[in-house]
Amino acid sequence: MIQQAIDFLREHPEGVLATVSDNRPQTRVFQVMKIEGTTLYFATAPQKAIWQQLQANPAVEFLVLHNRVSVRCSGTVSFDVDYDTKRWIYDHNPVLPRLYSSYDTLVYFRLPIARLEYFDLRPMPPINKHFDLTTGTTADGFRGEQFSN
Repeated sequence: MIQQAIDFLREHPEGVLATVSDNRPQTRVFQVMKIEGTTLYFATAPQKAIWQQLQANPAVEFLVLHNRVSVRCSGTVSFDVDYDTKRWIYDHNPVLPRLYSSYDTLVYFRLPIARLEYFDLRPMPPINKHFDLTTGTTADGFRGEQFSN
């Protein structure tokens, strides 16, 4: 199920990234630029508020929803992204070169997924699985008997 969630993120890389600023949630549409295993990579401009928010509080959630399936990832971002990954992200995303003159005008961060939720409303009962990747534990979000036709 974790691989199914990661594959879903690959197919639908646009989602909502939530940060915290002054104890208030801040959300914005963001795109996963690269996925390696269970780590998501992102890029942004250093003058944007999100960059300052991430440095002040690196705890985030990322949510993707498509066709009644959602995947929510949370964890703590890391700013150590190697040169080759930065170049790959810039070179393989058609939007970035249109907006930014060079890969090094951007800042990069990665989200090693600590917790992941896969929620699929299509079947009956719906599927809701929670994964804690730090401990390897899995839990159901709810039981099918809570739903009736």
